[in-house]
Amino acid sequence: MIRSFFLLSIFSFFSISGCMAQPNEENLLLGAEQTESYLPQLKDQKIGLLINHTSMVGELHLVDFLLQNEVSVKKIFAPEHGFRGKADAGELVKDNLDSGTGIPVISIYGKNKKPTAEMLSGLDVVIFDIQDVGTRFYTYISSMHYMMEACAKYKVKMIVFDRPNPNDYVDGPILDLKYQSFVGMHPIPVVHGLTVGELAKMINGEGWLEGGVKCDLEVITMKNYTHGDRYDLPIKPSPNLPNMQSIKLYPSLCFFEGTKMSIGRGTLFPFQVIGYSEEQFGSFTFTPESTEGMAKYPKLEGKLCYGIDLREADVSDKLDLSFVISFYKKWKSDDAFFTKYFDTLAGTDVLKKQIESGMTEEEIRKSWQQGLDDYKSLRKSYLLYGE
Repeated sequence: MIRSFFLLSIFSFFSISGCMAQPNEENLLLGAEQTESYLPQLKDQKIGLLINHTSMVGELHLVDFLLQNEVSVKKIFAPEHGFRGKADAGELVKDNLDSGTGIPVISIYGKNKKPTAEMLSGLDVVIFDIQDVGTRFYTYISSMHYMMEACAKYKVKMIVFDRPNPNDYVDGPILDLKYQSFVGMHPIPVVHGLTVGELAKMINGEGWLEGGVKCDLEVITMKNYTHGDRYDLPIKPSPNLPNMQSIKLYPSLCFFEGTKMSIGRGTLFPFQVIGYSEEQFGSFTFTPESTEGMAKYPKLEGKLCYGIDLREADVSDKLDLSFVISFYKKWKSDDAFFTKYFDTLAGTDVLKKQIESGMTEEEIRKSWQQGLDDYKSLRKSYLLYGE
């Protein structure tokens, strides 16, 4: 008998609400649930999986589901946070064997972010099935890009199982390729308004893979999904996005990763608070502490931080610059408010200069408009679902 990949207690640890949450669209069928679209073609094929703890088919993990259907799964590729989703942001992910199935787990978040010929040796197909949150700097899509590149180079087919985008809108500055990095690989806005399947098609179609190569790509689309549909994730996608409030705030608060401020890493409410160890930043207080599985050695560890609590705040579908602008204005230290990482996250050095010069949020947003209009025109040609 195949051992289950996740016991129910482990699965509940990752559930946003502590139990199985249901998609808001009762009739929604995810890509992984379109079994008739992919199981027949996987017969007699050697399969690799780029997956993590979010790769569920109903109550079964994708690994278990495929093995139960006699699919030959040969390798598992682990992105940032690892196969089980427990590693901290930026933490080295190591190769290992999955304890439940004995399948080799190969890290593509460590020394080798780009899969090698040896890693893909013997595979006919690689399946990507990971829940994304719709932002340029969330690294699962960077791992998808590098896997597409490797599959193109080594003649392996890639199949993307599509999932909804919980931040399904378009906003923010377009990435300047001078600032291309693992947290920003494509000339798209911070919030790109695409599912992973649509983005994969755009990457392929626009020639963004190295050398302009094309991946043999197939997207298993969802059924009964329309852009703009609300979708509450049933499983937290990474350790520091524990609920929908943090996921909705993530596009706006992630900019603070490029500042001296804390956004709650090392607390039970990451990406839902903002603070620093000086009283002028607000009356709400919190103290970041090293937390196994969430934040090892968090910024401002052990220091009482003063700031604001956004756990009950109304969050609209837009990238909100008011937070970073207001906290910059309150900064009094001789040390720089921004770190070099801010430009990397923004994908440009312009945003920081605009904030430092005193431009209003409205003025900054107007400067994005032409780039966003051009991007939206491009986006239309890759949409797989109506709006």
